[in-house]
Amino acid sequence: MIDFDPGTAAPTKGTSQRNGGDLVVETLEALGAKTVFGIPGQHALGLFDAMGRGNLHFVSSRVENNSAFAADGYSRATGEVGVLFLSTGPGALTSLAGLQEAYATGVPMVVVASQIPLEGLGARRKGMLHQLDDQKASAANVTKSQRLIQHASGIPSAIQDAWTEAISSPQGPVWLEIPQNVLLDPIMVPPVEDALAEAADNPPRVELVREAVKWLSTAERPAIIAGGGTRRGRAEKSLLSIAEKLRAPVICTPGGNGAFPWTHELSLQSWIEDRHMTDLLEDADVLIVIGSSLGEVTSNYFTFAPRGRIIQIDAEPRVLESNSPGLGIRADAGQALTALDEALVAPVDTTRSWHGTAPEDLVKDSLAKVKARLESQDLGKELKFMSDIREAVPADMQTFWDMTISAYWGWSCWDARQGQFHSAQGAGGLGYGFPAAIGGAVGLETVGKPSRVLAVSGDGSSMYSISELATAKQHNVPVTWLIVDDGGYGILREYMVGAFGKATATELARPDFVKLAEAFGVPATRVAPEDVGDALKAGFAADGPNVVVVETLLKMFGPTHLDD
Repeated sequence: MIDFDPGTAAPTKGTSQRNGGDLVVETLEALGAKTVFGIPGQHALGLFDAMGRGNLHFVSSRVENNSAFAADGYSRATGEVGVLFLSTGPGALTSLAGLQEAYATGVPMVVVASQIPLEGLGARRKGMLHQLDDQKASAANVTKSQRLIQHASGIPSAIQDAWTEAISSPQGPVWLEIPQNVLLDPIMVPPVEDALAEAADNPPRVELVREAVKWLSTAERPAIIAGGGTRRGRAEKSLLSIAEKLRAPVICTPGGNGAFPWTHELSLQSWIEDRHMTDLLEDADVLIVIGSSLGEVTSNYFTFAPRGRIIQIDAEPRVLESNSPGLGIRADAGQALTALDEALVAPVDTTRSWHGTAPEDLVKDSLAKVKARLESQDLGKELKFMSDIREAVPADMQTFWDMTISAYWGWSCWDARQGQFHSAQGAGGLGYGFPAAIGGAVGLETVGKPSRVLAVSGDGSSMYSISELATAKQHNVPVTWLIVDDGGYGILREYMVGAFGKATATELARPDFVKLAEAFGVPATRVAPEDVGDALKAGFAADGPNVVVVETLLKMFGPTHLDD
């Protein structure tokens, strides 16, 4: 169990005078926040002092980027808004890579950063500690919006508006910053008693749904690509209904992994990078793309050349037709698929076939071709390694994957079952897995669903977040961390050897991860690849955090976008 109870902590009054920091805490609590991630800082001390008078539970990371990843993981695991407190200048800037992942993936977060005192703002060089010309401008590329709050009376409304924007599709992180003196100065504003944030409605246009139904009703070979927006829009039930009405094969992107039942007779699973799947999707006469830009991975590295018509559904208007022309429907995936499902007659065509082959048989044949291609590439170790992990992980366990070869395999082969698959495929930054898993486990405890989670990293990516072993130990977080140690940046090594015949600057001097974890007071074990399943099961049965280290070199399956 994690060492906090978010429901019973009583406020402790250190002083009788309230300040701007109290308004931040009170508003967040009124909106339903229970847990906050971050690191204290000089300009943010008023905020942290106020937190001591409230009921928010604070999880202190060791690096701000990891705090952002943790808030991201909290949100993904629970479906709630992640909250992040940041200091000024270097602290705020250090969080940006983590926020890029949340922004790219559509994770709702409210970020409260401190600022230098009001008199130092305006790009004047007063020489104040942590001073930036325009701090919020630095966050413009990685957040939905950025606001500076200059008066305490504006704090509750600004936070309420930020929360509303964060949960409105397309979801994402929203940045607020509050100067040091606004947080510290005494206020006349009464305590916040209630706050309301409701997601803005984002339904599809009626004429677009009607046109989509027209296309689908006459389609002979419909297919569906389910991207991350499908999961964010909680559209899984409608997706299943539509696929069965249309008898349409469904493939999930890495972000959409788990949106469609893995073993369903229409499931192409997640082998989106395989040319056999690319060929099938290109042959569809109507392709529904949900919550995906048809970007680099989904398009098999931009080799995908659809011959049929595309219906693209996305809450982000900039995504629509960004890579292929089609009928663009700007809408929340859940609302759009509900409308589409209600408008479709069931079944549309029970005799549908792909050039004489039933869709269900086509799916079976395509998966068999993928399996045969993998078995022809001497990947027995890799296939068994991933299978052993899958069989060791409980069916409902949530997993968090870093940018590492195991995760790239997971994008294609991981059956999420009743759990959830989370990875950093949005922005692709290293260091996501372990801090996001910490946030996920804390979140599950917070919402009354305590559960152990799994994090998977390589030796290179693990060093980005190794300091968070202290966080996991301090809060007794039930995270099992699998580190696959291949002595370098394994995927970059493979890419360089494939492209240039040799790798440069990919090898790493790495620590003894077992001894390092033990130095933090975290139990750890090193096992051979064939023993990873048993080691994980032992870790899952333990209390608090633990680490499993496997020293092995895994290969990726051969890229099919380079095939002639």
